[in-house]
Amino acid sequence: MDIKKIEKDLGSFVGKLLRDHFGKGPGAVFATIAPPYITIYIKDFLSPMENKLLDNKQSKSVEKIRDMLMPALIDEIKTYVNMCADLDIIEFHYDWNLDSQSGMFIGITSQSDQRNEPYQNQEEVHSEIIKVSAKAEKAPGEVYSYLLNPRTLIVIRHQILIAVEKEMIQLGFYETLTLVKRNLEKRLLNEHKEQLQEHLDADIENAFASWDFDLDKGIFLIILKPNHNGQQ
Repeated sequence: MDIKKIEKDLGSFVGKLLRDHFGKGPGAVFATIAPPYITIYIKDFLSPMENKLLDNKQSKSVEKIRDMLMPALIDEIKTYVNMCADLDIIEFHYDWNLDSQSGMFIGITSQSDQRNEPYQNQEEVHSEIIKVSAKAEKAPGEVYSYLLNPRTLIVIRHQILIAVEKEMIQLGFYETLTLVKRNLEKRLLNEHKEQLQEHLDADIENAFASWDFDLDKGIFLIILKPNHNGQQ
């Protein structure tokens, strides 16, 4: 299996898919396949209509429109990945950073976890992530992270929800809880940006967040610009 070719083809497919649904495609799409994780980083993506809404301070309207279209996109991406890479996506996460006109998709496949290679200063990175979580809700029960390539770090946290959040989920306030946690955790992550950059020996270009409340699980996807020589 030529992973590089499949990654390139997947990026092209997602770019066309977004263009078909939104009327304007992204400037660039970068796909990474590192089973069980598939990440898709989207840059320079904002349609003319969305741009007008943002000019009128209607970012929530943009997010709602995208949320309405995502189920159809997710189904098509899952089908494409299964057909071209023989991988079955069982979890799908997404997030947008409208200010930087960027976004991310994360697929977690049914394939067993092969991403167990440690990276430099991994424990220090986990320590900063635990601090972020503790400020937002509580320290997670477990933290895992995987450097999928020099530019893509995925961090997975388990057992992060506090009692009041679980009660909100029971009452059906998924959207409200997602909005609050997205704003809060990204702001806190940015407060620890300098420390994370030092540990990772890289600048942080972008960061995204998503959750599976039923699994009591949170995910950060951090896009890096490595500082050290030998990596692009």
